[in-house]
Amino acid sequence: MFILLLQTIWLFISELAGKDLDFSVIVKFLTFATPRLIPMVLPLTILLTSIMIFGNFAENYEFAAMKSSGISLQRAMRTLSVFIFFVGIGAFLFSNTVIPRSEKRFINLRKNIVKVKPAMVIAPNQFNDLGDINIKVAEKFGDNDQFLNDIIIHKKAARPGNFTVIKAVNGELKGSVDSDLITLELNDGNYYDEIQQRSSQRRKKLPFAKTHFKKYVLNLDLSALGDVDMDAQVHNKGYHMLNVSELRSEIDTLSDAVNKEINSLQGDVDRSNGVRDLNKNLKIEVDENVKENDSLDFKDHFDTNQKIQIYGVAFSNADGMIRKISTTKRSLAIRKRGLNKYEMSLHDKYALGVACVLLFFVGAPLGAIIRKGGLGLPIVIGVVLFLTYHFIGIFAKNGAEEGGIPPFVGSWLSTFIIFPLSIFLTRRATSDRGISNFDTVIQPIRDFFAKRLSKSKK
Repeated sequence: MFILLLQTIWLFISELAGKDLDFSVIVKFLTFATPRLIPMVLPLTILLTSIMIFGNFAENYEFAAMKSSGISLQRAMRTLSVFIFFVGIGAFLFSNTVIPRSEKRFINLRKNIVKVKPAMVIAPNQFNDLGDINIKVAEKFGDNDQFLNDIIIHKKAARPGNFTVIKAVNGELKGSVDSDLITLELNDGNYYDEIQQRSSQRRKKLPFAKTHFKKYVLNLDLSALGDVDMDAQVHNKGYHMLNVSELRSEIDTLSDAVNKEINSLQGDVDRSNGVRDLNKNLKIEVDENVKENDSLDFKDHFDTNQKIQIYGVAFSNADGMIRKISTTKRSLAIRKRGLNKYEMSLHDKYALGVACVLLFFVGAPLGAIIRKGGLGLPIVIGVVLFLTYHFIGIFAKNGAEEGGIPPFVGSWLSTFIIFPLSIFLTRRATSDRGISNFDTVIQPIRDFFAKRLSKSKK
């Protein structure tokens, strides 16, 4: 847990560094980040500890003493098996209650930290949301990084859109560190303001006003950036933030939305090509003069202008429908990817408890077989096994997210793979045999070379 917490801090260091955050906020951040690590920490812990403990027993001949007293390996594992079974149930309950709530608090805390006034007000080479403007600078320099080069500013307005743009060659930030008011002095630039016309004909001309300035001063009030409630809960719709019942409800909603979009597209295609109305009010007049082998081409009944008009309408309809199908296909791909994430999140809650039980039945027999305890070889074997299990799960989930395999398989594939391994290792350990019998392969080779050596000696 300590190692993974350090990794979490490293992953989110950009959101924590350079902020005037209290120690309590950082403690909250780490506290809310801890439960989301349990699905990785708990299975690894069970695997490593079971290998280490049972390896210690085998190394110190504890199992030999047990067997001489009539205690089999199954009986020695019985109490721990019951305990691990309840651990698996607890893991499911934990992932269904604690993890969604902590994830909700964690996501909202991250969103609120972003709003806090940064120590470095403007980051170079990116747009920064600063008060009522968005500002981008190419370079910052000076003792306090107060001098700016190549400045682009988009001023916010009541109506949506960027209608006012300010560009300047350089500028300077002025203000006290403890003050919420910052003065930005711009030098040698232009002020562009798009003029909104009521007439549609005038709007097509895209009129704007341009003003050149030698010096322009902007006063920015940043008091609102520091006034952030760290306990505000705004975001609550992520698939990590829902329990089993909420996930089922959300999956049904998303499935209905996908099906409605597919049915709507199918209806639009049918209406466009006229399949539904093909036989309605259709009167067929039979010409007795037409013979059976005569060709009936509809183009023979229209002149050139009519043909051009028909082909133009057909092309326009086909092109419009192709565009609509392409747009709907992209929209469905996004919806299905989100639906797959919700379905995998639902199955992950059940898979966590089952994986804890199965990894115990992998680690305990393996420790009894290798007969090594402590922090040496068991740690290496346990980490290799867990990384294999973990990476199989990652690849399966990536494939399920893109729709390559069903979401059910993406969540359960790694568990399905370790299930036969747990049965195999448990049977080998209870029968007091190794992982594999290499004597059947090595002994014929050894006998062959022994015979050749004996012949050469004679």
